[in-house]
Amino acid sequence: MALNTYKAPTEKAKPAKKSKFGGFSVFKLIETSFKMEGVFGEGVPVHYFPKVLFGSFLAIVYIANSHYADKTVRRISKLKVEVEDLRADYTTLKADYMFAGKQSEVAKNVQSIGLVESAEPPYKVVVKKGEFDPQDGE
Repeated sequence: MALNTYKAPTEKAKPAKKSKFGGFSVFKLIETSFKMEGVFGEGVPVHYFPKVLFGSFLAIVYIANSHYADKTVRRISKLKVEVEDLRADYTTLKADYMFAGKQSEVAKNVQSIGLVESAEPPYKVVVKKGEFDPQDGE
């Protein structure tokens, strides 16, 4: 049987690097999933986040403004078409009204209820000065 001898360790295994903060961290997840240890040696540089958030905010405002402008242009073009339709309707109705108001058209339309045009021209009533006094009651 062989003798028991003490075997010297050849290389010590390094313990896993522990973060200062225990538990789950979004930044730790980002670092491990994207292998960013080479890029960010000490971790994600947090002091850049306000600038990144401001840039993101400006990008969102720019996109929203673009969408709003497109929507406004579409609404304006739709309203232009509607205004043209209403203008055409107005012109048609005005022409119909003007045609229906002519004397010959009015005479033609009232014949059905028994009214006829007068054959005699109208005459003017002339009152001489002093003949009629409205305060007399006549």
